[in-house]
Amino acid sequence: MIDPTDPKSIAPGLAALSICESLLISMSDLKIASAKEISGILEDAATAHRNASESSSDQVLHLEVVSVIERIIAARNSIHKP
Repeated sequence: MIDPTDPKSIAPGLAALSICESLLISMSDLKIASAKEISGILEDAATAHRNASESSSDQVLHLEVVSVIERIIAARNSIHKP
């Protein structure tokens, strides 16, 4: 089980998030993917966790992941108008 108070427990997830955000920003900057496509990727990830929450014993965790992804989408939309 992940201990949210232990930095070693949460560091891998934070590292993955940072790497993925950097990749999405790079894809946009290099014109590999449009802002709309990147928003679609993020929305797909949120949908996957929303669906997983329906049948998972970790429902709260999946819904929190959805919340984080939705905040990323909202921040992107405030910067990059599709």
